[in-house]
Amino acid sequence: MSMTGNQAEKTVGAVDIDADSVLNLLADAVLAVGEGHEIRYVNYSAEQFFGMGAHGLVGHSLAEFITPDNPLFYMLEKCRELGASYAERGVRLDGPRMEERVVSVQAQPWFDSSGIVVLSLHEQSLAEHIDRQLVHRGAARSVTAMASMLAHEVKNPLSGIRGAAQLLEDGVDDAGRELTELICDEADRIVSLVNRMEAFSDERLPDRGAVNIHEVLDRVQKVAESGFGRAVRFTLAFDPSIPMVLGNRDQLIQVFLNLVKNAVEAVPANGGEIRLETRYRHGLRLSLPGTGERVDLPIEISVRDNGPGVPSDVQPYLFDPFVTTKKNGSGLGLALVAKLVGDHGGVIDLESDENGTVFKVMLPVDDTGLGETTEDAAT
Repeated sequence: MSMTGNQAEKTVGAVDIDADSVLNLLADAVLAVGEGHEIRYVNYSAEQFFGMGAHGLVGHSLAEFITPDNPLFYMLEKCRELGASYAERGVRLDGPRMEERVVSVQAQPWFDSSGIVVLSLHEQSLAEHIDRQLVHRGAARSVTAMASMLAHEVKNPLSGIRGAAQLLEDGVDDAGRELTELICDEADRIVSLVNRMEAFSDERLPDRGAVNIHEVLDRVQKVAESGFGRAVRFTLAFDPSIPMVLGNRDQLIQVFLNLVKNAVEAVPANGGEIRLETRYRHGLRLSLPGTGERVDLPIEISVRDNGPGVPSDVQPYLFDPFVTTKKNGSGLGLALVAKLVGDHGGVIDLESDENGTVFKVMLPVDDTGLGETTEDAAT
């Protein structure tokens, strides 16, 4: 039996349903693999998964793209041998042409004896992105309520305390003046913290339009290199074909400045490196805050550093308020980033180990300028 891109059509009422069209609508990568691990068919999501078109996949061995000792090949053989479906979660796939991905695999033998197995690859991180984003938004809402309360209940009394301490300075000796200065300094520090938290109390969605994300990242890089990141080496890996982002330019600059500053503080003093990357990624959808609308999030922006990594026990809570790995950190920077990304209807997540950390932000496309790429906007 031979599987091609043109499969049989099924008629439902007066509507012709083409199997290719149905398969190409699926977010999961679907492949048909024959004897010798030859790829016989791929849907659109499989092309996105491997970063290559069907012409570069079909007719080639799957072992050209995934390391031959991967458990996936054992699953293929068992599926053929038993003639029954086979499923496994948490399978790590990597190869010479792709980064490591964690997927759930469903293997199903074709209904005849051709030796073809149909594979469905569901990238687990997509579901995890959505789950984590909901947690991040909940954390941001908790800070919003706290910020509103603190602005009224803390700042006013602190102003009175600071004023009283200043009045006392004139009538005390040097030791007493040192104490009044301490009171003023600590009052100022608390007010500064409350002011930072007030950024969470604005629940209005940002005004959004077409934004060239590469222009935003260029601006962030220049600010960093001229100030807090002057000792760090920056590298760029931009995809000029990605379309314009639907977002608020100023808030996106704030998001990526915070992420780059966080990365600068994580890298070693000598040999620190930060890599900014963009790519187009298919298949992730999320509900936009405040509406019932669901949006695609195909634009992925990564901020990658070569620091020591975030401790594994901290990673699930890193976007929560007041959680920090820095000695003098407030733990509000990444919580604010999560809020701003969530306000854009986007997703933020991190991957981290002893070799470094990468923050990934996924954002929606500006539909009004669909077809215009960041390269077009720059010319």
